[in-house]
Amino acid sequence: MIPFGTGTGLEGGILPLRGGVTFNLMKMDQVVCVNADDFDGTVEPGVTRKTFNNYLRDLGLWFPVDPGADASLCGMAATSASGTNAVRYGTMRENILNLEVVLPDGRIMHTAGKGRRSRKTAAGYNLTNLFVGSEGTLGFITQATLRLYGVPEATVAAVCHFPSVRAAVEATVSILQACIPVARIEFLDEMQMKASIEYSKLQDLSELPTLFLEFNGSEKSLEEQAKAAGEIAVSHGGSEFKWAKEHSERNKLWAARHNALYAARSLAPNCKCIITDVAVPISRLPEIISATKDDIKKSELLATIVGHVGDGNFHACILADPNSTSDMDKMKELANRAAERALSMNGTCTGEHGVGIGKRHHLSKQLGDVTIDVLRSVKKMFDPKDLMNPGKVI
Repeated sequence: MIPFGTGTGLEGGILPLRGGVTFNLMKMDQVVCVNADDFDGTVEPGVTRKTFNNYLRDLGLWFPVDPGADASLCGMAATSASGTNAVRYGTMRENILNLEVVLPDGRIMHTAGKGRRSRKTAAGYNLTNLFVGSEGTLGFITQATLRLYGVPEATVAAVCHFPSVRAAVEATVSILQACIPVARIEFLDEMQMKASIEYSKLQDLSELPTLFLEFNGSEKSLEEQAKAAGEIAVSHGGSEFKWAKEHSERNKLWAARHNALYAARSLAPNCKCIITDVAVPISRLPEIISATKDDIKKSELLATIVGHVGDGNFHACILADPNSTSDMDKMKELANRAAERALSMNGTCTGEHGVGIGKRHHLSKQLGDVTIDVLRSVKKMFDPKDLMNPGKVI
């Protein structure tokens, strides 16, 4: 039994490896309730992030977790998704208060207790977080109770170009170490900028390693945040900030970032694309991104790099001719090297895309034999007949 939402996952999590039945949950599309005074709301699995934010707009609320696709919120819970706002607001794991789950034997479980939605609890095992990232292998998520946030008083975005990849990433680390509360800080290398400028019509920007930043809060705090971040960027060789203050300008900028994958694919429409998803401690970012760039250059393949660098997560979008065995082998080798290097730096093989089938071969090295044994025991306890999305994660 395999749950299906919007089908936007990138690690093969919905592929029926052993046949079976796929359950399309998209018609379960109700916003069950919104408790505006308590900043929380409950949704069914067919509600996508954009639909939910449209619903919340008139209440002065929003849900900030924003993967590139307009994914279903329960699917985002199942894969522990993230996005550009994670540096300020956290990932799905930090923003879920309760889940309704249908277990393999048909029982319905509420991971924090039926109707419970307090911001904190010390009652029992944290079953909510057990199901976040479980990818349908332990049960079907049929409702999610989410933390909501007030729409900021003011928001402004900025673009800053750098002479090198290392300079841009080191500026990011310095901004974070200075405790400047950026809402978003995203990295695009020069090849990604080339693709995005053409695909998203960003003609006023340059084909250089670039940071997209966003600040929100009060008008006064924005001025202080932007000034401090700008000074740090310049000290690392960055350009003066190019501002996007109007709503339409900010939307265009962040739409370009969310469409980075489509822009990268447009560089070579007939090529196959693999996307890495590693994350490391923030201090190791300059080293791993520089090393990955070197690997790409040596491979002679076309690839772009984008990253949620505020939380140490980046993606290499690697393109290869599907009719060339040599190119396909090089592509797989680049992806594996990125994951292995991240693990050697105390990081993870997947920061937000999940394991599915694409990252299973890295999981044992990351977690260790004892942890893998415990995961298998948990899976067997919940699903002794291996009915739920078999062959995924472990």
